[in-house]
Amino acid sequence: MTEFEQVDGQLAVGGVPVERLAERVGSTPFFAYDRRLLTERVALLREHLPADLQLSYAIKANPMPAVVQHLSTLVDSLDVASALEMRTALDTVKPPDRVSFAGPGKRDPELRQAVAAGVTIEVESETEAARIARVGSALGVRPRVAVRVNPDFSVKGSGMRMGGGPQQFGIDAERVPALLKELAGTDLEVLGFHCFAGSQNLNAEIIAEAQRRTVELLLRLAGDAPAPVRYLNLGGGFGIPYTGKDRPLDLAAIGGNLETLLRDEVRPRLPDARVVIELGRFLVGEAGVYVTRVVDRKVSRGKTFLVVDGGLHHQLAASGNFGQVIRRNYPIAVGNRVAEEPSEQVTVVGCLCTPLDLLGNDVTLPPAAVGDLIVLHQAGAYGLTASPTAFLSHPAPAEVLL
Repeated sequence: MTEFEQVDGQLAVGGVPVERLAERVGSTPFFAYDRRLLTERVALLREHLPADLQLSYAIKANPMPAVVQHLSTLVDSLDVASALEMRTALDTVKPPDRVSFAGPGKRDPELRQAVAAGVTIEVESETEAARIARVGSALGVRPRVAVRVNPDFSVKGSGMRMGGGPQQFGIDAERVPALLKELAGTDLEVLGFHCFAGSQNLNAEIIAEAQRRTVELLLRLAGDAPAPVRYLNLGGGFGIPYTGKDRPLDLAAIGGNLETLLRDEVRPRLPDARVVIELGRFLVGEAGVYVTRVVDRKVSRGKTFLVVDGGLHHQLAASGNFGQVIRRNYPIAVGNRVAEEPSEQVTVVGCLCTPLDLLGNDVTLPPAAVGDLIVLHQAGAYGLTASPTAFLSHPAPAEVLL
């Protein structure tokens, strides 16, 4: 787990101790993201990955405008999944041709915005390709597109599989050659391909194997492209550790594999292609915390509960209700007592009227009282915007970047 600073016995974000930060924000709960940790994560990737491999930030992981603005100065491109995310991306320093728009079910107004802006639309179906062509004709603008490929393999060990078998994502690999022939007769600028097979994987060899198979597939399809391929998005799927049993991803092994693939396979065949790795969670997940205050402490039949003013309506993933089959505790701490020895077993619950609102089950923490600040780590990705914020009509939390 990425280490935050400690100042005066407290966890600090951006050098600000958490008690002072709570006063600065003005209320709890809130999310806080550390600018230094974001910068260091990109630098770590640059250190281990090939120099001519480009990094794209998948905004869906954390679309807070300040976070996106900061990362836009560090990465090579941005990936969006909605019109609002696209607007956020276009407000950054990145030009439109370094913004890609992926996702099934794009509506016509979104397609019109994307074509008008000049972003790269990653085509998810034959029908969508035809709609994009009509939009381009109506606007008098030549759309920029890449074909999203649903590969004929799946990635084992991924938290979420997004390729192989029937999928709402992309076009089945075996159908792509026929589509490419159709696209040759349209006024679409076909740049290349996008393939994303799975997410949240901590096994470097599985990721490397997926990358080898992805490159093999896309190079085969490149032979049917109506123009020289200038864009290859190999997806991402890099995982982060959420529990003590998880081990950090071996970036050196992944980087070595990608170096070999680019040198021996991609560059000889597609010398002008911009090759991209698209990452979200890996860039931002460990750089954020969710801070919530203890409002009650109670004992029920021998079990001690800390009741906080936040909960699953802000941090659904930490409650175990966002993709976990077996619930596991996220790293959790008493933020204003991090220098004290953990000595008490407690269960941390939120303020919602449901037993699902569980943030830490039987965790060992320093003794905490009403008013102390509970910090949930690994909260930089799929936190606020992946949670049911309207549930029970509690106020929305603040977000800050320091």
